[in-house]
Amino acid sequence: MRSIPGPISIIAILSGCAGAHQAGQTANPQPGTLLQAEMVRSDGRAIGTVELVATGDALSLAIDVSGMAPGPHGLHLHAIGRCDIPDFTTAGGHLNPGGRQHGLRNPNGSHLGDLPDLVATDDGKSSPVIRLSGSRAETLASIFDADGSALMIHAAPDDGVTDPSGNAGPRIACGVLQKN
Repeated sequence: MRSIPGPISIIAILSGCAGAHQAGQTANPQPGTLLQAEMVRSDGRAIGTVELVATGDALSLAIDVSGMAPGPHGLHLHAIGRCDIPDFTTAGGHLNPGGRQHGLRNPNGSHLGDLPDLVATDDGKSSPVIRLSGSRAETLASIFDADGSALMIHAAPDDGVTDPSGNAGPRIACGVLQKN
Protein backbone atom coordinates (compact mmCIF):
# COMPACT_ATOMS: atom_id res chain seq x y z
CA MET A 1 0.00 0.00 0.00
CA ARG A 2 1.36 3.41 -1.02
CA SER A 3 1.39 6.21 1.54
CA ILE A 4 0.31 9.75 0.77
CA PRO A 5 2.84 12.42 1.75
CA GLY A 6 1.87 14.51 4.77
CA PRO A 7 1.74 18.32 4.79
CA ILE A 8 5.41 18.70 5.80
CA SER A 9 6.51 16.41 2.95
CA ILE A 10 4.41 18.33 0.46
CA ILE A 11 5.88 21.65 1.61
CA ALA A 12 9.39 20.23 1.31
CA ILE A 13 8.64 18.90 -2.17
CA LEU A 14 7.10 22.20 -3.29
CA SER A 15 9.93 24.21 -1.72
CA GLY A 16 12.46 22.07 -3.57
CA CYS A 17 10.68 22.76 -6.85
CA ALA A 18 11.13 26.50 -6.43
CA GLY A 19 14.88 26.34 -7.03
CA ALA A 20 16.90 29.15 -8.53
CA HIS A 21 16.90 29.32 -12.30
CA GLN A 22 17.02 33.09 -12.59
CA ALA A 23 19.73 35.44 -11.42
CA GLY A 24 18.83 36.93 -8.08
CA GLN A 25 16.93 33.92 -6.75
CA THR A 26 18.44 31.25 -4.55
CA ALA A 27 17.33 27.85 -3.35
CA ASN A 28 14.90 27.75 -0.43
CA PRO A 29 16.55 27.54 2.97
CA GLN A 30 13.55 26.23 4.98
CA PRO A 31 10.19 24.51 4.51
CA GLY A 32 7.47 27.14 4.15
CA THR A 33 9.75 29.45 2.17
CA LEU A 34 8.33 29.62 -1.34
CA LEU A 35 11.25 31.61 -2.73
CA GLN A 36 14.21 33.69 -1.72
CA ALA A 37 15.30 36.60 -3.91
CA GLU A 38 18.22 38.95 -3.80
CA MET A 39 17.56 42.65 -3.24
CA VAL A 40 19.83 44.90 -5.33
CA ARG A 41 20.49 48.65 -5.37
CA SER A 42 20.42 50.79 -8.50
CA ASP A 43 24.17 50.22 -8.96
CA GLY A 44 23.61 46.44 -9.02
CA ARG A 45 25.11 45.86 -5.56
CA ALA A 46 23.32 43.23 -3.45
CA ILE A 47 21.99 44.61 -0.17
CA GLY A 48 20.10 41.61 1.20
CA THR A 49 17.24 39.21 0.58
CA VAL A 50 13.49 38.87 0.60
CA GLU A 51 11.72 35.58 1.26
CA LEU A 52 8.11 34.76 0.46
CA VAL A 53 6.99 32.57 3.36
CA ALA A 54 3.79 30.54 3.72
CA THR A 55 2.26 29.71 7.11
CA GLY A 56 -1.10 28.00 6.71
CA ASP A 57 -3.25 30.27 4.53
CA ALA A 58 -1.10 33.33 5.30
CA LEU A 59 1.78 34.69 3.22
CA SER A 60 4.51 36.98 4.51
CA LEU A 61 7.55 38.76 3.16
CA ALA A 62 10.64 38.35 5.34
CA ILE A 63 13.02 41.13 4.35
CA ASP A 64 16.65 41.42 5.48
CA VAL A 65 18.55 44.38 4.02
CA SER A 66 21.49 46.59 4.99
CA GLY A 67 23.23 49.66 3.57
CA MET A 68 20.04 51.73 3.59
CA ALA A 69 19.77 55.38 4.58
CA PRO A 70 18.36 55.48 8.12
CA GLY A 71 14.62 56.11 8.43
CA PRO A 72 11.42 55.08 6.64
CA HIS A 73 11.30 53.99 2.99
CA GLY A 74 8.25 53.26 0.86
CA LEU A 75 7.86 49.54 0.22
CA HIS A 76 5.63 48.11 -2.49
CA LEU A 77 4.97 45.03 -4.55
CA HIS A 78 5.29 45.97 -8.22
CA ALA A 79 3.44 44.34 -11.11
CA ILE A 80 6.34 42.94 -13.17
CA GLY A 81 9.15 40.64 -12.03
CA ARG A 82 11.99 42.68 -13.56
CA CYS A 83 14.58 44.77 -11.76
CA ASP A 84 16.64 46.34 -14.54
CA ILE A 85 19.14 48.84 -13.19
CA PRO A 86 19.55 51.72 -12.71
CA ASP A 87 15.95 52.90 -12.18
CA PHE A 88 13.94 49.65 -11.98
CA THR A 89 11.15 51.08 -14.17
CA THR A 90 10.84 47.66 -15.84
CA ALA A 91 9.02 46.53 -12.66
CA GLY A 92 6.02 48.63 -13.77
CA GLY A 93 3.53 50.13 -11.33
CA HIS A 94 2.19 48.68 -8.11
CA LEU A 95 0.72 45.18 -8.02
CA ASN A 96 -2.97 46.04 -8.04
CA PRO A 97 -5.07 43.11 -9.29
CA GLY A 98 -8.31 44.64 -8.00
CA GLY A 99 -7.77 48.05 -9.64
CA ARG A 100 -8.03 49.85 -6.30
CA GLN A 101 -6.59 53.18 -5.20
CA HIS A 102 -3.24 53.49 -3.44
CA GLY A 103 -2.53 53.77 0.24
CA LEU A 104 -2.82 51.87 3.49
CA ARG A 105 -4.58 54.96 4.90
CA ASN A 106 -6.83 55.45 1.88
CA PRO A 107 -10.48 55.61 3.06
CA ASN A 108 -11.48 53.48 0.05
CA GLY A 109 -9.07 50.72 1.01
CA SER A 110 -5.67 49.75 -0.33
CA HIS A 111 -4.36 47.37 -2.97
CA LEU A 112 -2.10 44.28 -2.76
CA GLY A 113 1.04 46.26 -3.61
CA ASP A 114 0.61 48.60 -0.62
CA LEU A 115 2.94 47.63 2.22
CA PRO A 116 4.01 49.40 5.40
CA ASP A 117 7.18 51.47 5.17
CA LEU A 118 10.48 49.68 5.66
CA VAL A 119 12.32 51.46 8.49
CA ALA A 120 16.11 51.31 8.48
CA THR A 121 17.97 51.71 11.76
CA ASP A 122 20.83 54.17 12.29
CA ASP A 123 23.23 51.49 11.00
CA GLY A 124 21.17 51.10 7.79
CA LYS A 125 19.65 47.68 8.55
CA SER A 126 16.06 46.51 8.41
CA SER A 127 14.56 43.04 8.90
CA PRO A 128 10.76 43.27 8.96
CA VAL A 129 8.33 40.41 8.39
CA ILE A 130 5.24 41.74 6.64
CA ARG A 131 2.02 39.76 6.32
CA LEU A 132 0.35 40.10 2.92
CA SER A 133 -3.38 40.69 2.63
CA GLY A 134 -5.74 38.24 0.97
CA SER A 135 -5.92 34.49 0.82
CA ARG A 136 -2.85 32.43 -0.01
CA ALA A 137 -4.29 31.18 -3.32
CA GLU A 138 -5.37 34.62 -4.58
CA THR A 139 -2.18 36.35 -3.47
CA LEU A 140 0.08 33.70 -5.01
CA ALA A 141 -1.89 33.88 -8.26
CA SER A 142 -1.32 37.65 -8.37
CA ILE A 143 2.37 37.53 -7.42
CA PHE A 144 3.18 34.59 -9.68
CA ASP A 145 1.24 35.67 -12.77
CA ALA A 146 2.85 35.29 -16.20
CA ASP A 147 5.47 38.02 -15.64
CA GLY A 148 6.02 37.68 -11.88
CA SER A 149 6.29 40.59 -9.47
CA ALA A 150 8.96 42.65 -7.75
CA LEU A 151 9.52 44.01 -4.26
CA MET A 152 10.57 47.65 -4.43
CA ILE A 153 12.18 49.90 -1.83
CA HIS A 154 11.81 53.63 -2.42
CA ALA A 155 13.97 56.55 -1.24
CA ALA A 156 11.26 58.33 0.79
CA PRO A 157 8.42 57.18 3.05
CA ASP A 158 5.00 56.42 1.56
CA ASP A 159 2.42 59.03 2.61
CA GLY A 160 -0.24 56.30 2.65
CA VAL A 161 -2.81 58.10 0.49
CA THR A 162 -1.44 59.69 -2.71
CA ASP A 163 -2.52 57.71 -5.77
CA PRO A 164 -0.78 55.95 -7.49
CA SER A 165 2.58 55.87 -5.68
CA GLY A 166 2.33 57.44 -2.23
CA ASN A 167 4.95 60.08 -3.10
CA ALA A 168 7.62 57.55 -2.05
CA GLY A 169 10.26 58.94 -4.38
CA PRO A 170 12.78 57.14 -6.58
CA ARG A 171 13.11 53.37 -6.64
CA ILE A 172 16.37 52.52 -4.85
CA ALA A 173 16.32 48.72 -4.41
CA CYS A 174 14.48 45.84 -6.06
CA GLY A 175 14.05 42.07 -5.84
CA VAL A 176 12.36 39.75 -8.36
CA LEU A 177 9.51 37.52 -7.16
CA GLN A 178 8.97 35.06 -9.97
CA LYS A 179 7.85 31.46 -10.05
CA ASN A 180 10.57 29.17 -11.31
